[in-house]
Amino acid sequence: MILSALPSLKILDMFSPFSLADFGITPSRISITIDLQDLAYFLGLSIVIIFIHELLHLVFVPGSLTSDKAFLGITYFGGFAYSEEILSKSRFILVLLAPFIVISIIMPGVLGTLNLLNPLVKFVILSSVMGSGVDILTLILVLIQVPAGAYLTCNGMKTYWKRIDSSIPESN
Repeated sequence: MILSALPSLKILDMFSPFSLADFGITPSRISITIDLQDLAYFLGLSIVIIFIHELLHLVFVPGSLTSDKAFLGITYFGGFAYSEEILSKSRFILVLLAPFIVISIIMPGVLGTLNLLNPLVKFVILSSVMGSGVDILTLILVLIQVPAGAYLTCNGMKTYWKRIDSSIPESN
């Protein structure tokens, strides 16, 4: 989670110097003031970011928005996107990385350019980035364990891969 936050921290720092003092942490004290309005904004922004994150996963699965094999939902532990479509390894990697790239790399750059970065927005972005840690871990496992030319599919909480005859057209 910490490693996945580093690119976003660098981008945030380019536009608005990142400081723990923005969050009430200084060398001499820790002071956190939680305003009810800020808490409501944080919760609202977090739900929107979770929805966008999971929707971005699905958008990069071919045909998922009209498929009966693709689902988007939210639980007590966060959001989820699920598809039983068969994907090439490269497409699977794209699906994993899409939310990280859009929310953690592009969004801070755009918001920084528009001068819309404040401590609350930074906190929501960093929370989202660290939530992408699961996607980054999955990416590492796919890169290490799945051979080139393999296809992947999900069934419940498990993901399977298989090499498929190269004469079968790819769904990219």
